[in-house]
Amino acid sequence: MKFIILGCGSSMGVPRPDGFFGNCDPNNKKNYRTRCSALIKTKDENILIDTSPDLRQQLLRHKIKKINKVLYSHMHGDQTHGINDLRSFYINSRKQLDVYADKYTSQYLNSTFSYIFKSYSKEYPATLQLNKLPKKIFIKNNNKKISIQSIMVEHGKVKSNCFIINKKLAYISDVSKIYNKDHKYFKNLQYLIVDCLWYNFHPSHFNLETSLAVIKKFKPKKAILTNLSPVLDYKVLKKIIPKNVIPAHDGLTINL
Repeated sequence: MKFIILGCGSSMGVPRPDGFFGNCDPNNKKNYRTRCSALIKTKDENILIDTSPDLRQQLLRHKIKKINKVLYSHMHGDQTHGINDLRSFYINSRKQLDVYADKYTSQYLNSTFSYIFKSYSKEYPATLQLNKLPKKIFIKNNNKKISIQSIMVEHGKVKSNCFIINKKLAYISDVSKIYNKDHKYFKNLQYLIVDCLWYNFHPSHFNLETSLAVIKKFKPKKAILTNLSPVLDYKVLKKIIPKNVIPAHDGLTINL
């Protein structure tokens, strides 16, 4: 089973659409970041987390021919606006693809992309089936059950969901606060992939100081910083963080 970080960039990616690299060295390939999406790849299933606006590019880069389920962390555009790229999987299977979202995200998806969930004509049928995101969902890997637990966190003024895979890996791409009652789920992990926007305070994201404090508290074997803005150069960041912490880069793959 593999966990692939398809994209690790903040809301406009690196470089931004206007070509702005910020502090990032354009000569380092690891500084080219698409918006956040991830893939859980088992022998039986491909589970996509979020549909980044760069999803098409990400799917082509990794030669992903099949998606079995999609899990949404939250309603923001940099996590949802690649949703139209899922249509090709409906065309291949002629079956609606199951997507899972909390009530806030479901409301947003239904109002913004209603044509995806309702059939308007034979030529344009509904391509996705919207389902309530459960607290725990099970997927298959070699006939074994793998659990994915969803835990709601704060992300500024909205709620976001993080996902814990088989009690081994936690993926928290967008977070400003983890509730005390949920801290127990984040201890003794092999991997913690966590939001780290930049150096300064931000009301909707962890900054470097907060990310490192959370990592120190939860003590995973390895931590990976994601949702990186143009402020954070890969090499500079790598030099100043502890040895068990690394910056994410697009395509980073973890064997579970």
